Amino acid sequence: MAIIVNLDIMMAKRKISLNELSERVDLTLSNLSILKTGKAKAIRFSTLEAICKALDCQPSDILEYVKDKKKTANR
Repeated sequence: MAIIVNLDIMMAKRKISLNELSERVDLTLSNLSILKTGKAKAIRFSTLEAICKALDCQPSDILEYVKDKKKTANR
């Protein structure tokens, strides 16, 4: 997938645990873990907003677009 989730990096920078972030954004640990590991297929804007507010960051600090070399090479 071309979208990379850097939630774990931002959490480390802010020195916040998954449990604490879960409480702050009112999201279950399992759903937050799925997002953190990059296994999520989607994220609601309201969830992204809550995470950005809790971590005092921008959406681009959490989500990153990286060109997929495999798809680009086949064109």
